[in-house]
Amino acid sequence: MEVILLERVEKLGQMGQVVKVKPGFARNYLLPQRKALRATKANLEHFEKQRVHLEAQNLERRKDAEAIAPKLEGLSIVITRQAGETGVLYGSVSSRDIAEAVTAAGVKIDRSQVAIGQPIKTLGLFPVRIVLHPEVSQNVTVNVARSQEEAELQAQRGAMVTAADLIEEEEETSEATATEGEAEEA
Repeated sequence: MEVILLERVEKLGQMGQVVKVKPGFARNYLLPQRKALRATKANLEHFEKQRVHLEAQNLERRKDAEAIAPKLEGLSIVITRQAGETGVLYGSVSSRDIAEAVTAAGVKIDRSQVAIGQPIKTLGLFPVRIVLHPEVSQNVTVNVARSQEEAELQAQRGAMVTAADLIEEEEETSEATATEGEAEEA
């Protein structure tokens, strides 16, 4: 099936291009999302009349996205979840969870703007791409941990914290407070 793209679609083409796609992709995604029109003579003529208006709208949305992108640069969000001893989550972190956490951090985004490569099913730090506009995206670090303290440890170490690491950290903290107490008594 041939369609006319009304906006840039990643890995497919630029606005105004006539591309050949599978019928299901066009019917289920491109046409309902108003990202494309069927490539008929009438639609081609209609698109050419509306091209300037569509390009202006696209440029305005891109400027808005470029204004928001610096707010996301270097952003790290923490999502707390229950997990087993090996660090495997009881469930997974979805795009909705990430969108809510980014919105809580001060930048309003929709879950459809979150591009997760693979489902997040373990504890750790994960880079996630936020697509603000088809031509503007920004990476955000998602820190999935059991608690806020564990998230801080993961951020310092740059890797997943296991239960053994937490026990080790507690022992070091208790030893440090014990030596401080002995030094104050002397």
